[in-house]
Amino acid sequence: MTGAATISGPERERIAATLAEIACAAGEILRRYHRGPCPHALKPDGSPSSAADVEAEDLIVAALAGRFPGIAVVAEERAQSGAPAGRLAETFFLVDPLDGTRDFLAGTPDYSVNIALVAGERPVAAALAAPGLGRVWWAGPRTLEAPVVDGRPGAARPVHARPVPEAGLLALGSRRHGDAATDLCLAALPVLETRQVGSAVKFGLIAAGEADIYVRCGPTMEWDTAAGDHIVAAAGGCVVVPGGGPIRYGRQGPDHRNGPFAALGDPSLAPRLALPACATGPSAIPQLNAAHP
Repeated sequence: MTGAATISGPERERIAATLAEIACAAGEILRRYHRGPCPHALKPDGSPSSAADVEAEDLIVAALAGRFPGIAVVAEERAQSGAPAGRLAETFFLVDPLDGTRDFLAGTPDYSVNIALVAGERPVAAALAAPGLGRVWWAGPRTLEAPVVDGRPGAARPVHARPVPEAGLLALGSRRHGDAATDLCLAALPVLETRQVGSAVKFGLIAAGEADIYVRCGPTMEWDTAAGDHIVAAAGGCVVVPGGGPIRYGRQGPDHRNGPFAALGDPSLAPRLALPACATGPSAIPQLNAAHP
């Protein structure tokens, strides 16, 4: 498995289904900790790491090694542990075992597990589980959604992003990470309502046709966005950066940090966006959970 061109559509679909199984299994660990005691501490960047993050990541990394031996894994807790990063191969996994940790610790249900296979700088298969909501999305060539039943994906159905509604856009915002640049981008669009939702669940809602746009001008990491990026794109939407291109994954920076982006259910919105050239907000100052969407 060396690049996007060598992975067939059926193979990507099989990989995505496997990632959904793994994400749901990790979600069961998170559910056990949710709304109960969950020891946690701050990482060097100021974001929280909990026992739930670590245990879920251990399960995911072990499962990926067993099912896809030889493929590198970049996982949040390990990547931010201070260990030096090696050079990535063209094909690798990006893993966020618990996206939205601070909201999770506060007891809110919209946290997620994100797993993506990247090949040639773009995700080609992905899963995004929302254990607290009982939902899981996954995508190879197309996006599927299922309820989570007994810790596994239930009966799946294809989902599709929706065109711009005549009444106006439903925008999704981050509960803890608003900024003036994001507000300015949205002000230029026909937004009817803005709803606050935690974690990468926002991408799943856009892919399912339940919302239209998510703009993020503050800092995020590659493992925050890769799974949701592919799930939106395979549902007919897109995730764009300044200039209208896609996010490219596997950069060899010290922290795998993204710049500004927008997830859109209807790609026709892309030319109307004016994203800033670089991330805004507290990117240079560590703050609690600053890198989570």
